[in-house]
Amino acid sequence: FPSHDIPSILPGWYFKDGSEAKDMIGKTPDSIIAYRPMKDGVIADYRVTEAMLRYFINKALGRFNLWKPDVMVSVPAGVTSTQRRAVVEAAIKAGARNAYVVKEPILAAIGAGIPIYESKGHMIVDIGGGTTDVAVISLGGIVASTSVKCAGTKIDAAIADYIKKTFNLAIGDRTAEEVKIKIGAAVPLEEELRVTIKGRDYIQGLPRSAQVSTNEIVKAIDNELKQIIKAIKEVLAETPPELASDIIDHGIIMTGGSSLLRNLPELVYRKTGVKAQVAEDALYCVAKGTGIALEHLDTYKRAILSKKYHAIICNYANCDMVGHSGNLKATIAAVEALDTCIGRVVNAMQSIGGEVPITADHGNGYRDWE
Repeated sequence: FPSHDIPSILPGWYFKDGSEAKDMIGKTPDSIIAYRPMKDGVIADYRVTEAMLRYFINKALGRFNLWKPDVMVSVPAGVTSTQRRAVVEAAIKAGARNAYVVKEPILAAIGAGIPIYESKGHMIVDIGGGTTDVAVISLGGIVASTSVKCAGTKIDAAIADYIKKTFNLAIGDRTAEEVKIKIGAAVPLEEELRVTIKGRDYIQGLPRSAQVSTNEIVKAIDNELKQIIKAIKEVLAETPPELASDIIDHGIIMTGGSSLLRNLPELVYRKTGVKAQVAEDALYCVAKGTGIALEHLDTYKRAILSKKYHAIICNYANCDMVGHSGNLKATIAAVEALDTCIGRVVNAMQSIGGEVPITADHGNGYRDWE
């Protein structure tokens, strides 16, 4: 993107970001390219993503800053290990000292002010641009979740496709988004809103305008909303009964820009029987949650190791039960595997400055960990 901020991120490249870049979509000449390096919540163009992250780091810290920052990146709940690794590598190459990846539902819940570490169930539906993440959170972790590649971008595309088929009128992504924001709704309205759309006639190839109403948009985006509702139902079906009871009490919290679609909470209530509400400042919940988590980064690090350590304690309990069953060979094999796992976690803890003392080393390969 043409800009005078940082001409050296990529050779011969200049950048605009955010709303300035968005205004260029569909209006650029051949000499300018409007890139979307992230697609469906993951990296679509690694090189451009790395350049974008370097640009943001330089913009936040200044070009001549000598210190490398810790970076926290939000990813969809259904991200694969390969996609997660690509995000971490891009952030490191862009100039980060350490890169931490956190799933979006957790950050959305933090940004919405939900006490995620309580022993109560909270359901988050984060409808962004590329993905819809649905998760049930309790005790600081995700109990059940799913992620579908159907969100704001797909809704915009559905509106553009409907107008193409109904009015023989070609409109851009930006116009489709404006229609969604101005008159879009999840359920039909008695008092419809109307807006005039302008585009290019498919038959004559000339500029033309037409009027479209709210209920027509409801019909256009019906399939996309069904996919979102299906994802919510799937997570509710996987939720343990005690947490399901909490969700009935607290309701479903909706975050993300696309959750601001008119009457979407009402549609969720009609289809699931669970009340839903849009979080305050829903558009920025994930960004706010990321900032809060980054401010408490030390706590976040300890939480990761704590979860691993608790998992090992559970494995130790399983070993003990095997021993009581009288299967000595199975017990020995389990203890050896346990000792190896603890050793790996201790190495990880020591690598970040943690200390885990050994109370005794029996000299036969087994150690007592405090």
